Amino acid sequence: MTTERQSQTVEAAALPPDYILPDPPRIIDMMRSDLTLTMSSVLKIHFGRRKDVLVAGYGYLRQDPMDESERFAPNVVVAFGVDPKAIISRNGYIISEVGKPPDFIMEVATRFSATPDFADKREGYRRYGVGEYWRFDETGGARNGVPLAGDALANGGAYIPIPIIRDEDFRHWGYSEVLGLRLCWDNGILRFSYPKSDGFLPDQAETKRESDQAKRERDAARVERDTAIAERDELADENERLRARLRQAGIEE
Repeated sequence: MTTERQSQTVEAAALPPDYILPDPPRIIDMMRSDLTLTMSSVLKIHFGRRKDVLVAGYGYLRQDPMDESERFAPNVVVAFGVDPKAIISRNGYIISEVGKPPDFIMEVATRFSATPDFADKREGYRRYGVGEYWRFDETGGARNGVPLAGDALANGGAYIPIPIIRDEDFRHWGYSEVLGLRLCWDNGILRFSYPKSDGFLPDQAETKRESDQAKRERDAARVERDTAIAERDELADENERLRARLRQAGIEE
């Protein structure tokens, strides 16, 4: 599908090979940074086996790399069928060079960003052709109005709201067709899960704990095995010593 922004492309070949986008200005918000890093780590682990998937954020998203009016810098970007290293080397996502817009964008609300996230960014990402645009509010709705919201791009180029369901535990759920995962606002934390699973995908810290636990279990099993082998060998040696003493005494076995 050709979007309004995609029709106004620039030639990627005209860019110098070492061209790097500038760093977007940073808003000091440690909570948002922690949430964003956690989200990214979960998705990086989940899609880690695929070499054509980009999971990144905090860089400019632009159609024209030289257009300083394009100020969008999504918190989390996911794109499939791309060269992640080439995109990262530009320090941002240049749609005209990549050849396609991102498939998924997530914005985490701050007290400064809620209104732009819902209005300006929603319209901008729609024009870019971003497949899904999600918004997360760790306060539960004090900034965005709702804890979790998402829009999917329809065939006509309009954004259609993605259904969000609240369960009996006050968690808010939505399904990302692009990711093939459910998103869940869970007491101020964004979690991901498989569509038919009650469990959540682990983040980097949880994956490390699981890996450490698995290593401890392997180490314990190895110690148990080595101990059993040592005991067997010691018993065999003791039997051999006993047979030797019997032979020396002239006693048939």
